[in-house]
Amino acid sequence: MSKSLKARLKAGEALLGAWCMIPGALTAEALGRAGFDWVLIDMQHGCMDYETALEMIRAVDLGGATPIVRAPWNDPGIIGRLLDAGAMGVVIPMIQTAEDARRAVEACLYPPAGRRSFGPVRVGLRDGPGYFADANDRVLVIPMIETVEALAEVDAIARTPGVDALFVGPFDLSIALGLPPGDNDGKPAFDEAIAKVSAAARAAGVATAVLSNAGVAPLRLRQGFRLVSVVTDLSALTLAARADLQTVRKTLAAGADHA
Repeated sequence: MSKSLKARLKAGEALLGAWCMIPGALTAEALGRAGFDWVLIDMQHGCMDYETALEMIRAVDLGGATPIVRAPWNDPGIIGRLLDAGAMGVVIPMIQTAEDARRAVEACLYPPAGRRSFGPVRVGLRDGPGYFADANDRVLVIPMIETVEALAEVDAIARTPGVDALFVGPFDLSIALGLPPGDNDGKPAFDEAIAKVSAAARAAGVATAVLSNAGVAPLRLRQGFRLVSVVTDLSALTLAARADLQTVRKTLAAGADHA
């Protein structure tokens, strides 16, 4: 078995990923085959239901990347089903307190570390009967830090046993800080929040993760983030389509000018 994403993260590697908002296994497989370390299926804001997410997890596996899922909420029922489907990491949104983080860990890990129920139907097909023995050592538990309440509790959240990384959600975090949604680097409140999360993670010995893009990702890597997304499927499709359209329109316009 190859080295897990969790083991690579603990070894200090910087791991680049892609983000799926579009429902469908074909897109997920294409991103999985593109060379990313991980591909995240977004069930919080993406457009897929559970059955589609299951097929997307299988497609990411087929492409050779590690499937991660952002759960819709900190709910043990859906988190357990996503792990049973084969997710090797779960990003949990809107974590506010260390107690929220503890409940997320419990949902992701088998006893005695957690309270996950045993029933790895699909992931057992993929990984065989040995899945249970090392599942807790391979599954990433990643609470999101995206509110002022979470910032106030970030040290305790980072120190929660079983947490592997703190995921900064720049859009909701910016809104919570009174800023427009997005990457607000250079704004003191945003920069201070990034620094606070990073310091809490370092002190607790856990990693930091972030939603990003190709333009901002180099900065995030310099800031010490080690799970960094560099593209979303919807933005990649839109930007590539617009670029191709503009290229052809420019060619048409140049031809008309010389007619």
